[in-house]
Amino acid sequence: MLDADLKQALRSHLEKLQQPVQLVASLDDGDKSGELRELLQEIVALSPRLSLCEDGDDARRPSFRIVRAGTDVEVAFAGIPMGHEFTSLVLALLQVGGYAPKVSAELAEQVRALDGEWRFETFMSLSCHSCPDTVQALNALSVLNPRIRHVAIDGALFPQEVEQRQVMAVPSVFLDGQPFDQGRMSIEQIVARLDSGAAQREARALDARPVFDVLVVGAGPAGAAAAVYAARKGIRTGMLGERMGGQVADTLSIENLISVPYTEGPRLTAALEQHVQAYDVDIMRGQQAAELVPAAAPGEPLTLRLQSGAALKARSIVLATGARWRNMNVPGEQEYRNKGVTYCPHCDGPLFKGKRVAVIGGGNSGVEAAIDLAGVVAHVTLLEFDAALRADEVLQRKLRSLPNVRVITQAQTTEVVGDGARVQALLYTDRASGAAQRLEIEGVFVQIGLLPNAEWLRGALALSPRGEVEVDARGATSMPGVFAAGDVTTTPFKQIVIAMGEGAKAALGAFDHLIRLPAPASQEAATQAA
Repeated sequence: MLDADLKQALRSHLEKLQQPVQLVASLDDGDKSGELRELLQEIVALSPRLSLCEDGDDARRPSFRIVRAGTDVEVAFAGIPMGHEFTSLVLALLQVGGYAPKVSAELAEQVRALDGEWRFETFMSLSCHSCPDTVQALNALSVLNPRIRHVAIDGALFPQEVEQRQVMAVPSVFLDGQPFDQGRMSIEQIVARLDSGAAQREARALDARPVFDVLVVGAGPAGAAAAVYAARKGIRTGMLGERMGGQVADTLSIENLISVPYTEGPRLTAALEQHVQAYDVDIMRGQQAAELVPAAAPGEPLTLRLQSGAALKARSIVLATGARWRNMNVPGEQEYRNKGVTYCPHCDGPLFKGKRVAVIGGGNSGVEAAIDLAGVVAHVTLLEFDAALRADEVLQRKLRSLPNVRVITQAQTTEVVGDGARVQALLYTDRASGAAQRLEIEGVFVQIGLLPNAEWLRGALALSPRGEVEVDARGATSMPGVFAAGDVTTTPFKQIVIAMGEGAKAALGAFDHLIRLPAPASQEAATQAA
């Protein structure tokens, strides 16, 4: 199953194993069990520290556990972790084999101190580029604290369980058999849920941070570029965000980042994080801004209040909070979110195999989603509000060539209908005739653009009619000392390469602002007294 190059790369990684590791497989006579057996045999042959046992008693077959010999440290996979999950498999092998997870010493100690027993199950898809983060976070937790158990389940191989658990979006995480959460999660976010006092301790630690020279809010391409450019000036730099990469982390393929012919969102996200970490940047993860407070006087610091209740102070701030998927804002959308309404065709498409789905939006994102889904589902209906699709002609030609796709223009979605547990239909109005229509489907993929993450700034900064932060040629906003960059701003053409450039420009603008600031009033008074 592994080609020569992949085997060589994996052999090199497995040289980092520090302790013996046993792979305990639970198999049957099916083809998939045969594939898993072949994969595990190939892996075991690459390191003398690995061994294979096929007498596992797990009810899910094919599945296997990765066990540190002579201990209760283990992680488990139900399925064949290839595709996007192959990295999760490699990391699990290394971490169970004694290679420490890449987390801070403080976080590792916090995980080890968790008191209780937890049994996590993550339903994932091998085509989901959001799933590995969640799978790897839970695997790392189970390595650091054996009282935490985790199994990653390929939903495509266990459709009956997917149906029984009503899993309609991945990753879907269950704790002790009950729904825990859905979507990409970091280890910090999970620990915060398990450790009831973590949020308060983190807020106190953030409050104690000294004043930053530049505080970057957001961890996508614009935020990463701003942090790097600020830190290179030798000034005290901080960066906070909910997750590294922002929207980029959810992007499957990237082919227009100049000098990089092809990459993928998770890979670029890792590169951004590595570059930021190469400098002295105080990275504060899992945080969300709530309020921006102007300086009390020229030279005094700005204040950024967080949703956790903490407050950070900085002499200048760069806002790079990005954007998020736009909602339809129709009845039933939120009620059936992750119950048939989804925003990621790459992640959730395999869960709708053989079913009828709708795609909302006729731009590039919508047409690309319809093309991708057509290879998986029984039928795709694409609905566009305007009289014609807005996607590139090359994409439209591909769409028209597909036999199981129908395009409806001048369609205004009015409601998502379901039985309380899952989507059953979509209601829309034919804008040409005014007639109400009903479309029998089992899934709705929403692809109608992005909204800037700037609502929390309303009243503090000047925003455009579209809700974007207004910036000048230097990235400056309407509040002295506050700069902005990326998709949250009025800068046209929301592209990764543009966001990076705008982030660098905003950081340089912030530095230029800093060197022209007067001394704080408190410092000036102290100087005069001396």
